[in-house]
Amino acid sequence: MKFGLDIGHNCPPDSGAKGIKSENKLTMEVGNKVIAKLENLGHTVIACKPNSARTVNQSLGSRCEKANSNRVDIFVSIHFNAFNGQANGTEVFAISDAGKKVAQKVLDEIVKLGFFNRGVKSGSHLYVLRRTNMPGILIECCFIDSAKDIQLYDGETMANAIVAGLTGKVANTSVNPASDVPVNPVPNAPVNTVIDEEQNKDKSILRLQKALNRLKITDKNNRTLVEDNSMGQATSSATEKFQRIVGVLPTGIAGNTTWDALNQILAKRVVQGTHTSGVIIRYLQYRVGADPDGIYGPQTEAAIKKFQQQNGLTADGIIGAITWQKLVG
Repeated sequence: MKFGLDIGHNCPPDSGAKGIKSENKLTMEVGNKVIAKLENLGHTVIACKPNSARTVNQSLGSRCEKANSNRVDIFVSIHFNAFNGQANGTEVFAISDAGKKVAQKVLDEIVKLGFFNRGVKSGSHLYVLRRTNMPGILIECCFIDSAKDIQLYDGETMANAIVAGLTGKVANTSVNPASDVPVNPVPNAPVNTVIDEEQNKDKSILRLQKALNRLKITDKNNRTLVEDNSMGQATSSATEKFQRIVGVLPTGIAGNTTWDALNQILAKRVVQGTHTSGVIIRYLQYRVGADPDGIYGPQTEAAIKKFQQQNGLTADGIIGAITWQKLVG
């Protein structure tokens, strides 16, 4: 099945709510985990969150266009609620009858975690459900300003519940410790070195090692990887480190989501203000010593300027070709 997975907000000026936790951070955490788990079950996932937008409407429109142009079977948008600090629980929005059936299954799984059941509700007022051509759901996982909900919340179990509701199964993301080869949960399906035609087709271990070295991602002992085309413990630990930096499920396995993140970063050449978010900003924040929240804010701008000053560059906070050369080569 082909899913359109929309990680809510995370595209300034389209930013999420704030409470005890940040909606932007939690949607990114849960969304990336859901993507990885669906892919590990053999499904195709189209990531619908845009990298940049000038307005909120443009951000929402881009998400719908991505789902529609790829003709996904089900559209899923991940969000978190906030209200008055007292409201709590989970609700899922849908419009069509088919969408409501999917919504009910997802809701049933999430409430098993202990969240209050707020029901399946009409999503006729929601842009991304009105403008997509397939059955769609928008999940309000829980309330980020509710102490009760935040105490219950765990990104891994939330992602498992969503995947179970969508597919009736939960992905196995474990690794065979004897060989460092991904354990394949779907009979006769290929492991996570599937070629994605929209990205660079070379997904060999050697290219993975070269990419991680270029991005200056070291292994658990802070050593540069030996480029030997072998998926040993060093390469696995460096892969996991990269995944943690960019907010991808840290399995130590380079699946489609990890390769998408690598290719996004390696293809980027200019980062200016709020025009970029997500994995690219998280990586840059890691490199310049800023808090890796995936959002270009004043602290990130200051850290970039400091990096530029230390390297004899114009301190304008813009990652242009020369600054990029210093960072990535």
